[in-house]
Amino acid sequence: MKVANAVTASSFAASLLLRGNLSDAYAPTIHIRTRTKKSFHYCKPCKAMLPSSSAVPPLSRRRLRRSISPFSLGNSSNTDDYGNGVDVESAAKLRQLTLYNSLTRTKAPFVPLSSPLVTMYTCGPTVYDSAHVGNFRAFLTYDVLKRVLTYLGYNVDHICNLTDVDDKIIKRCDREGVSLMELTRKFEGKFFDDLEALNIVKARAYPRATDHIQEMAQFIVDLEKNGLAYQSEEGSWYFAVSKKEGYGTRLVNLDPEQLKKGASAETGGGGAQRGVMDADEYDAEKEGARDFCLWKAYKPEFDRDDATWDPIVELKGGETKKIGRGRPGWHLECSAMARKYLGDTIDLHAGGVDLKFPHHENEIAQSEGANCAPFCHCWVHNGFVNIGDEKMSKSKGNFLTLRTACPTSDDVRAYRYLVVSSQYRNPLSFTDTALGAAKKALKRLDKLKIMIVDVLSKENGANIAYVVDSVDSNIATTVERELANFEVAIADDLSMPRASASLFSIVKLAENEFKRVTKAADDPDFSVLPPLDLVGLASVKQALEKMDTIFGIFYDVPEEKGGSDGGVSVNGNQLLVPDDVMQLVAQRSAAKDAKDWDLADSLRSKIAALGFEVKDVKGGDPIISRNDELLISKD
Repeated sequence: MKVANAVTASSFAASLLLRGNLSDAYAPTIHIRTRTKKSFHYCKPCKAMLPSSSAVPPLSRRRLRRSISPFSLGNSSNTDDYGNGVDVESAAKLRQLTLYNSLTRTKAPFVPLSSPLVTMYTCGPTVYDSAHVGNFRAFLTYDVLKRVLTYLGYNVDHICNLTDVDDKIIKRCDREGVSLMELTRKFEGKFFDDLEALNIVKARAYPRATDHIQEMAQFIVDLEKNGLAYQSEEGSWYFAVSKKEGYGTRLVNLDPEQLKKGASAETGGGGAQRGVMDADEYDAEKEGARDFCLWKAYKPEFDRDDATWDPIVELKGGETKKIGRGRPGWHLECSAMARKYLGDTIDLHAGGVDLKFPHHENEIAQSEGANCAPFCHCWVHNGFVNIGDEKMSKSKGNFLTLRTACPTSDDVRAYRYLVVSSQYRNPLSFTDTALGAAKKALKRLDKLKIMIVDVLSKENGANIAYVVDSVDSNIATTVERELANFEVAIADDLSMPRASASLFSIVKLAENEFKRVTKAADDPDFSVLPPLDLVGLASVKQALEKMDTIFGIFYDVPEEKGGSDGGVSVNGNQLLVPDDVMQLVAQRSAAKDAKDWDLADSLRSKIAALGFEVKDVKGGDPIISRNDELLISKD
């Protein structure tokens, strides 16, 4: 049998297997319910309580339609409670996805407001430093969520903000004697390099806070009009928390007495929240202890000219309003950007669990207070990355940047696999053992894929007998079952550990097939080589490729664009190390061989002073990585 015929038969069998649809058992069920007073709270001037027993609030037809929750177990008709059409037919063509919604504290079916479009907003980095691997768990969670939605047939419109003005940024600019733009653009570049290195699908836009000052000023005016914002005597603007019913209970269960005292927030059932009442390092005269800052008045002893603005808002009737010179608070930008790019009400909002309070609670209060409409129907929060028993964070000093923690291409891919194969809501421990296990898994996957591609090629398969009839392929049948299990797993609140189990069940099938033929070839009792199930191996290859649209692990890690000048490639990785550092590493290795430990320690210190770290590997070459903090201080 010629190889070409075998490949044709394999492709035919695989096309039957990978038809791209699940059975009718997985077709979505559309559930509609109305909002209750317990579910949503709006400002009194809007009179936007839904539903109402009497008058319908003065909202547009489109906004009324977008006020209906996709998470419920109620009315399943083709209209909502106000007679507006719901696109059930369009949604029914898409596969069912369930997500754990922090708003309802339950796992429930996800149905976007305008299927198949999904509007998704995610919290981005504060670009005063390199993001650490704990931060990138959130961005990888966004990536998996977006890939799963796309796989299931949805079109995702994703916006992720960049915070490029806050207290930390201003302090670092002053310390290093650089402009706001110079500092933030530098770390924006590093952030995008890391996104590319981790094979993260980009958002439609990454709007900067400093480019949306006018939108934030308009938001403040809208809140003031609805009785929820006020200006202090010194000129700062605050959100009046006491006037917003339900504040602090939407995503977390906070004790109002705790909030009055400004105590650190602990949730009751939503997971422990770390931090204080407001993460912004700013305090001023305000009416209530719980009130959070929307706009910070200019302070000449602290603020900079390149980090303050004096916006003017146009009012109806041609009048204008100045909110005063200053800069935005931490929370306002997300509400303003979400409204500008995605509308008053969005489908999905994602972030780390530590952002539930105060940041996300404040976003809800701001957005619903200004827009008089539900802000977001589904909130997705990922767990922490821990070093030992502690959350990784810059404030604790126990953080690792991506390139420091993962100096080689294999390390970067392994970190991606470690994160995306975990249950996103659980804490994740970052250890050498965990990263090593992920690297071992990737090595196994890479090896198998190469073997399958090699055996399917015409050049290397001419002397092998093949099973051509797909009916005879037990592998293809099992692959079909495991692919179905994989699809059920990803649609069940992104159950990636189960998806990984299906992946490696398929891997084991192919490995056993190769072992079967190899064992027979080594057996002198076999005069004829047994046939290799090429149909089954082709189905494995295509299943791996389809699963990789979610895992995103088969790719080449690009070089770091912001790498050091000169140097050589170390152990095949993408990190370039200067010649003087390489010489010190060689000298240290020689000192260790001579058991001159004092000299070896001294050389390690010299290497560290140049912004690099060296890690010894038993039986192998040392691993060299950058110490970003030292390199930054040398810039």
